[in-house]
Amino acid sequence: MNALQETSTAGPSTLPEGARGAHRVVLFGPPGIGKTTAAARLGRQLGLPVHRLAPGPQDARIPCAGLLELALALQPLPAARELAEALDGAAGEPDSPDGAGTALRLRRLTAAVLRDAPPLTLVVDNAQWLDAASTAVLGWALRLAPALPVVVAERARRPEAGGHWCGEDAATVRVPPLTAPQLATLLAPYRLTPREVERIHLRSGGNPALALALADAGPSASRPGEDEAALPPPARRLVGEWLHEVSAPVRELLTLAALDDRPDLALLGRLAGPAAEQLLVEAEAAGLLDPGQPDGRVRFAASAIGTELAARLPDSTRRLLHARLADAGHDAVRRDRHAVLAADPADPGAARQLASTATRAAGRARLRGEHPLAAELSLLAAERTPREDAELLTERALTAVRDAARCGDLPRSRSAARLVLGHDSRPAPRVDALLALIDASGQHLHSADELFADAVHEAAGQPDLTARILVRQAIWANVNDGDPQRACALAARAAGLARSAGDTVSTAMALTMQARLQRILGRPEAEATLGRALSLPRGTHIPVNATPEHLAARHALFDDRLDDARTALLPLLVEAERTGDAEGTVDVLRGLAEVEVRAGRCTRAVDCARRAQELTDRAAMPPGPACYTSALVAGAATCTDSALAQARRGVDASRQGGNRVFLSRNLSAVGHLLLVTGHPKEALEALEEVRALERLQQVRDPSVLRWHADLAEALVAVGRLGEADDLLAETSRAATELGRSSVLPALERSRALLEAARGDYDTAARRLTDAADRLHLLPLERGRTLLALSHTERRGRRRASARAAARSAVDLFTAHGAHAWTDAATGTLHRLDHAPAAIGTPPRLTGAEQRCAELAAGGASNRDIAATLNVSVKTVEATLTRIYRKLGLQSRVQLARTVAPGRARADRPAP
Repeated sequence: MNALQETSTAGPSTLPEGARGAHRVVLFGPPGIGKTTAAARLGRQLGLPVHRLAPGPQDARIPCAGLLELALALQPLPAARELAEALDGAAGEPDSPDGAGTALRLRRLTAAVLRDAPPLTLVVDNAQWLDAASTAVLGWALRLAPALPVVVAERARRPEAGGHWCGEDAATVRVPPLTAPQLATLLAPYRLTPREVERIHLRSGGNPALALALADAGPSASRPGEDEAALPPPARRLVGEWLHEVSAPVRELLTLAALDDRPDLALLGRLAGPAAEQLLVEAEAAGLLDPGQPDGRVRFAASAIGTELAARLPDSTRRLLHARLADAGHDAVRRDRHAVLAADPADPGAARQLASTATRAAGRARLRGEHPLAAELSLLAAERTPREDAELLTERALTAVRDAARCGDLPRSRSAARLVLGHDSRPAPRVDALLALIDASGQHLHSADELFADAVHEAAGQPDLTARILVRQAIWANVNDGDPQRACALAARAAGLARSAGDTVSTAMALTMQARLQRILGRPEAEATLGRALSLPRGTHIPVNATPEHLAARHALFDDRLDDARTALLPLLVEAERTGDAEGTVDVLRGLAEVEVRAGRCTRAVDCARRAQELTDRAAMPPGPACYTSALVAGAATCTDSALAQARRGVDASRQGGNRVFLSRNLSAVGHLLLVTGHPKEALEALEEVRALERLQQVRDPSVLRWHADLAEALVAVGRLGEADDLLAETSRAATELGRSSVLPALERSRALLEAARGDYDTAARRLTDAADRLHLLPLERGRTLLALSHTERRGRRRASARAAARSAVDLFTAHGAHAWTDAATGTLHRLDHAPAAIGTPPRLTGAEQRCAELAAGGASNRDIAATLNVSVKTVEATLTRIYRKLGLQSRVQLARTVAPGRARADRPAP
């Protein structure tokens, strides 16, 4: 990479950790990581004029080229002109610039230049190309100018501490890669989909120059497309420069790692012997590997590094290296993989044996849950199957399509589908291949109309095949087109055709989809339709999130039958994980997270949401669904700031991906979080868009997505009381007609706030008390209602009642680990407790404060208290601060004298 390229690279939005405030800084890292940008930003932040030296590769061989650049940059100074003349003179001397006299003169003149220069910051960019003579002279002169700020950017492994030429006390800082959000900002002008951005982040490892090179090549190079084996030329050049930072033995070892799907230290140690560890240390120091991987794994900092190493190999060399890996492997499945890849695919004598080996290995990988490996092996088996074995080829190719679909591997799904379509003329397998490809693509399918048209053509005259296509079209019409009426009609047609053909599996799928849409549309026959689907036998190759059992669990969640929902979801999770159904696993985990958070089991909810988010990111699935659930859980259990960031990410992804269903859901999460954090105007904007989307999608059932109470509360908060009244009346009427009693308590809470806004505090308080009494099975909703009661009682000047309600809310949220709500309720209670009290009245601690004080008085650390009370350390710190203020104390010693110590585990809430 030349200096111009690196200068154009956008770096992180903030300065690297350790650089801020330092007087002299050495920024280091691999090519393209953004050192130039970070150096320029740091230089500007020091507030002085910046003088930049930028040597190039050609300058490294010319003695004193760097000194000449410095002299010319500061030429108005007499000392700089004298230095330039001395350099001209030295160039003609036989011993220059190594002679003692010349060297001393250059040092004296350089020191004079730095001494006489006006206040400035010296930035030396691409310092790896600063010639040795200039490095020696500058290093000496800079020791005599300790007040001069210096920023050095160099492509290097970590410089040794205390030994850099720009100063012994220089801070050496590695420039970090961009995070996913930073990279999304960098690539915003390219208008890529979230999935394309995520793919570029994985391939580039957050290296901005590499990411831009991938994005410049167009969508086919940045999404999981047809040819991901080769990088575009600019990216190849950059990765090549990066790889040439290390020795040939390191590159050889990394090439072996690139050919294995899961390389580890043990494998590479068997291949390279005792030198392997030191070679990997060198690779890590150059930033080629991510250190600290679990189980001794070896992982490239950017997957493009492995791609480039593999692409450089001639076929014959690649096969030889696979043979070495097969001999050294310690896992039977991976030994078989390498053995298949080591053989010549053009050898007809070995083809059948290779295909059988790959098929057996794929089966073992599938049973172990290693579905990406199973997908690769299944495709290898199909590709190695002789063309004359037509039926076996089709069977293996369809297996490969399904394996790839399970783990979201769209390129392999496409390759396997092409094998079927190219070698089998029968309608059933051709439709199977097209439908599996549609399933693998999800919302990322850019050619849906063509694929659906091809499938309909292949299924002509066969009702069972047509029914299966109609089910997929119904899903598409609902999720992408936001047209549940049309989707419901398609599902009904599919059910009729499948029933007439005697296909019970397709009938169950179609009825399930029809029942899902009938519930959305508020049709009373939804449960009867679902009951018919549940009565039919389960089929194979059906994702768990398309089964009637999963829909029954969702309906139980909508109705707040939480135990029923959890009981139904747990076996589905086992099934989804066992079969490697990534999308189904995410949906079941999301459902469990929603169940647990509504039931007040926040720790479990956080775990389920985290697993769903990690699997979504790992499999490069659409982030909208997992972001919605993460926001829902984090907004109650952890931190509203992180929850809001997740919800907004989900909004952006769903909007770009055209997923109207999860656009509504994420917008509702944004509106809820803004409302509960005191931003009703901003909340109103998001929630009114939700209302518009739900109307557009003809959603009538208010239990499916519960935004109505939040919108009414936001309308009340901004003074639009009439609109709030109309919304509450309309929603209550629909909920009552449909029998959705689970929706009513939240609507009653909003109705009470409306009455309070109109000055009727007595009626509002009674309504809130009644609503809270109906929410014993939903502790967080009960706590939120108690908090609303506290606010209402305070406005009605009943401070004691307000305090009691707030204290009950704090205790309830604390007991259930709802840390975000605990913080909000604690703030309310704190404001109430700091009202003027009667003279002589001792300050009172809340129940949560008393337990915290007792544990602290007993000597427990903040972390121990947090673990005991199942709250965050931040909450403990805030609670102790309030306790000290209330009791007029300054230290834990005083607290121990004032409060009786409590037993460490006595008051720990039940899980």
